Formats: sequence, C-alpha cells, structure tokens
Amino acid sequence: MLTIDADGRRGERVYWDPSHTRAESRSEEEWAEALLDALRVAVRRRMVADVPVGVLLSGGIDSSLIVALLAEQGQRGLATFSIGFPDVGDREGDEFAFSDLVAREFGTDHRQIRVEVDELLGALPKAIGAMSEPMVSHDCVAFWLLSENVKRDRSVVQSGQGADEILGGYSWYPPLLDAPGSGLETYAAEFFDRDHAGVRALVNPGVVGDEDVSLAFAQEWFSRAGADTPVDRALRLDARIMLVDDPVKRVDNMTMAHALEARVPFLDHELVELAAACPPELKLAGGGKGILKRASRGVVPDAVIDREKGYFPVPALTDLEEPVLGMVRDALLSPAARDRALFRPDVVERMLADPNAHRTNLDGSALWQLGLLELWLQSVVDHA
Repeated sequence: MLTIDADGRRGERVYWDPSHTRAESRSEEEWAEALLDALRVAVRRRMVADVPVGVLLSGGIDSSLIVALLAEQGQRGLATFSIGFPDVGDREGDEFAFSDLVAREFGTDHRQIRVEVDELLGALPKAIGAMSEPMVSHDCVAFWLLSENVKRDRSVVQSGQGADEILGGYSWYPPLLDAPGSGLETYAAEFFDRDHAGVRALVNPGVVGDEDVSLAFAQEWFSRAGADTPVDRALRLDARIMLVDDPVKRVDNMTMAHALEARVPFLDHELVELAAACPPELKLAGGGKGILKRASRGVVPDAVIDREKGYFPVPALTDLEEPVLGMVRDALLSPAARDRALFRPDVVERMLADPNAHRTNLDGSALWQLGLLELWLQSVVDHA
C-alpha cells in the first residue's frame, strides 16, 4: 500500500501477507470440511449483485464446485457458459462432456459456445489489443470470445480461477515435495519455460543482458521467511506474483473488454489464508488439489473429480496451422519486426520451417510465444 502525505512524504507497507506455515494441527477430514465451508462463504459473498450471476463452467472441478455451491445456496436462474474449439490433430478443443454433465446435474441454463477457426482468427487481433501486456497463454482469446458471448446474457459471472495456484493443481508442484535445499533449482527446472541461456538464444545480441533476472527474482522470494517447505515457497510465489500477473490479469483484461465482471471465490482472502496453512502433502495428494477433491466428494459428480486435469483448450494456438500460422508468419517477417530486430533471423526461419517442433518446458508453442510478442508490439505499441 502506497501512502502520500500532505507534505509529499511517501511510504509503502504490505497490508496482507498470508503465512505458508503450519499453525495448527487438523485431520485430513477437518481440513476438507474447513475448506468447503470457506468456499461456501466465498461463493455466497459473490452472489450479491443487482443482476443474476452466471458461471464460466469449464467442466473441471473448480468451476463445477462453484456451480454446485451456488445451486446449494439457492441461486435462481443459474446460467452456465462453456466454450469449445475445433480439434487439431490429437488435441481436443472442448470439454463439453464434463460441463454438460455438471449442467444436467444441477439443472442450469447452460450455453455451449462453439467457435470455428475463422471466428477465432477474427477475434485474435481484438484479444491482443485488449492485453495490458503481452500474454502468451492461448486461453486469452478463449476468454475474449467467451466474454463476448456471455455479456449478451449476464453482466456478472463467477469463475474458478486461482484454485490451482493456492491448492497445488499444477504439474510443477509434486517434484518439490522431495526437492533438496530451498527447492528453487527444482522449481525453475519444472516451471520456467526456458532458462536464461535459452532466452538469449532466441534474441539478437544486446536485447537481453547478462544477468539472469528471472532466477534472481525467484531466488529473492524463495529466501523469504514465512514458508516452511519448497512446495510452500513455490505456492507463495505463484499465488502472490504469477497468479496476479498472469491468469487473473488475462481473465480480467478479457472480461472487462466487454464490461463483464468476473468474480473469483477461490481468491477470497480468508480461503487463501486457509489454503496457505494446509499441509502440502494434502494439497498434492491424488495428482494435485487432493484436499479439494476430498471436500468435493458428494457435492459434485465423481466423474468430474476423478477425470484427468484439463486445461482451457485452444488447439489452433498450441499446434499452429493455417490460417493462424499465416498470421504469426506475417507478423514475424513484417518490416516492423525486421526494424525492431528482437529475434535472431535464423531462429525465426528455423521455427517457421517446422512450426510445431519447438516446444517450451511446459509444452507450449515457442513459435506462438515469439509471434504473440510481435503481434502485441505491432497492435499496442506501434499504434500508440
């Protein structure tokens, strides 16, 4: 919090800093009950509105549990919205089987939003223009299109954002359970898209300095007091920095581009404090979010709890094909990109020759990341 006094003096203080330490002992069942109770309160707090509240329903456990608790608390005219895209290769473009199951279970007014490639292509420049900073996550355009459609029926929605970051739902957390030392090296190896040498290999000389600023930033957070284990340190960093500057920011950018208010009950401050204190082994049980899965038994269908973890699928951006590939190619080979001279020409040429062979540490498209940065610069910076 920044304060400025009448005489011009400035001061900063941290007003909220949840502890990732164990202050009390509870059984697994007690943790599950406490978590569900806290989520009930969080959902109820976000029901207050002058208009009916909808839910962005992916079909995963997080959004499904929100639907279940809204129905439990008597939300009338509950509308749910899911989006899907055409498959590309063996990558499925929707999770309608699970969102439909949840909608039937709780009798929601459910809308499937099916997006074809030409509609995706038309929305990409608009979604990029709505970004406050470059956002390589392929679900940005999905949230842009979803918000555009939802706004026709609802002005306020609840979303499951945040559950993975506070309850250990991602693949890079389990290796930290037995990580040596502070866990920083394991975290970087599992989570960073590329190391500093990998960044420098992409760009022209002089674009990136010698200092590994990413690792230094993570090191500073991992060295702070108030987190008991490597898992706690990673969850603290992800909840305080990554979550705020990536998943929440991109959802906020895309929903507010359509004046749609997205509320996130999993980020209720009391729920976040409770999750931070929960033992890591309970959070990471059952492949991740184990304590949330236990809390959800009997509340949402078992098929949703026991499914493999899904991600917001936009196959056209994870496996580049025409016409999206053409948009990326045109951006990276444009006069503006040539004058900017960010990326090594040989790197761009090699990626364009085999677009889907170059994957990041988390199996993202390296070519899409380069293309998105250049598209954003052309859209937002060059036309400022």
